[in-house]
Amino acid sequence: MTGRERLAASLAHRAPDRVAVDFGASFVTGIHVSAVTRLRRHLLGDTGHRVKVCEPYQMLGEIDDELRAALPIDVIGALGRKSIFGTEERDWKPYTLFDGTECLVPGQFNVTPAPEGGWHIYPEGDTTVPPSGFMPAGGYFFDAIIRQPPVDDDRLDPADNLEEFGLLNEADLAFYRDRKQWFDARRDAGALLVIPGAAFGDIALVPAPFLKHPKGIRDIEEWYVSTAARQDYVLEVFERQCVIAEKNLHTLIELFGDTVQVALLTGTDFGTQRGPFISREAYRRLYQPFHRRLNDLIHRHSSWKTFIHSCGDVYPLIPDFIASGFDILNPVQCSAAEMDPVRLKKEFGRDIVFWGGGVDTQRTLPFGTPDEVYRECRERIDIFGPDGGFVFDAIHNIQGPTPVENMLAIFRAISDSAH
Repeated sequence: MTGRERLAASLAHRAPDRVAVDFGASFVTGIHVSAVTRLRRHLLGDTGHRVKVCEPYQMLGEIDDELRAALPIDVIGALGRKSIFGTEERDWKPYTLFDGTECLVPGQFNVTPAPEGGWHIYPEGDTTVPPSGFMPAGGYFFDAIIRQPPVDDDRLDPADNLEEFGLLNEADLAFYRDRKQWFDARRDAGALLVIPGAAFGDIALVPAPFLKHPKGIRDIEEWYVSTAARQDYVLEVFERQCVIAEKNLHTLIELFGDTVQVALLTGTDFGTQRGPFISREAYRRLYQPFHRRLNDLIHRHSSWKTFIHSCGDVYPLIPDFIASGFDILNPVQCSAAEMDPVRLKKEFGRDIVFWGGGVDTQRTLPFGTPDEVYRECRERIDIFGPDGGFVFDAIHNIQGPTPVENMLAIFRAISDSAH
């Protein structure tokens, strides 16, 4: 099977010749640039190649065609035109991380030393405005800097929390036409498209690190308070955002057609390590109506399968995700309270595709031995793999210091599982 055929079988809950694999197709299924650099050097030699940082918030590295060919990776993906810091993937320039990794970053990736050590980064690279991100000294990725203007409830305007959402402009369309050609040149690979503006209340996006002067509710704690205390405001933001997303989806479906197989709609987290942090009633009231509208539109007008990312224990919410029309759940955090893989496969394996869950990136992968990584990966493939409905990926992104021997153990387990 080709990667595309392997993914298609997995999405249709049919057993492929071996488990389908994704590393690098999205902002939640990637590998840190330091880890990509070491993996690439081990497999392809020290060629002087600098890996591109395709997602600067988490400092994810590009899985290029040559590296993908050296590994059993089946899925490729397209992120948005602009990153979470408003940078575009062009005008590449060299950059050195705290751990000594030499890579390439976008031309608009501009940092200055932070007073407390580490780096500040700026929206669209504009160092004349306050920084929107911070990487501590010795760190591997950025955190958003909260830039919350005073909240005046009498003057709150939902339009202020909609500044980042808009209809696709000509620059966006040119970007997506280029991505369509890029996908078509790699038709042997599975194809995933990140849909812009379709994540309602994604807490990584609420602080708006891409905006120079964000307005509205941009503090994380204040936003969570608002989902309970200002529900009318939040619902108005979501309603207007949904209308824009629906129009953009029609455009993207017409442009990409059946080139795309998977649409990643949302990365809004609903779970913690110990349980959901939202009730089913609150999910149904605040999020489900909009999730259902977008899923229904996609399923009505395309063959695309839809993808929801939510960390933590979301076991009680999975029936609601399915009822909302989602086809795929990621990252399948099996270390969280009620996310036992055997139970998940038994109860929901016929109704939703598990994309992730292949290996624990909190403990086993960074701190275990290669043999422990291998055994966990084989166990997860044996649990989730039968009858399809599984795409192998780690539980969220692989972090920078991960030993290369442990990453190689993942791919050895995948290869051996096919025999």
